[in-house]
Amino acid sequence: MNKGYVHLYTGNGKGKTTAAFGLALRASMAGLKVYIGQFVKDMKYNETKVEKFIPDIKIEQLGRGCFVFENPTQEDLDAAKAALEKCRDIMASGDYDLVILDEITIALYFKLISVGDVVHAIKNRHPEVEIVLTGRYAPEELIEMADLVTEMKEVKHYYASEGILSRDGIDK
Repeated sequence: MNKGYVHLYTGNGKGKTTAAFGLALRASMAGLKVYIGQFVKDMKYNETKVEKFIPDIKIEQLGRGCFVFENPTQEDLDAAKAALEKCRDIMASGDYDLVILDEITIALYFKLISVGDVVHAIKNRHPEVEIVLTGRYAPEELIEMADLVTEMKEVKHYYASEGILSRDGIDK
């Protein structure tokens, strides 16, 4: 039996989702099945087109959109809870070899879901399922439990000249 590791890609720099999608592509090319659940996001981005070309990668957008400039609504809370329940079941099933929880740390940052519930879902996954968590502001509990932690650091960004400190505007 292979142990499924837990990866965490965090930090204020660009590239967390891109790194996760790169790992998804690599896993798919090795014959593995990949599930990507995108928390918060509800818009199709260019990278989501990959599932049209690679049948072993499934992407679902489970959020209600980026609400980072206003308070989350009850609908946002309900969507995040349902998303975590769905991802928990997928991780436990063993139907996928790699499960990516994209922007889950943003859902945690805005208290849409609890760290305890995320940790519980990860600990109760099928033992061979590899997990990738992405997003800024990763809580210490996830950093501690992860087997691999990568922090993306923004050194220079083309939006900075426009007075935007980060792509999502949370850091303002």
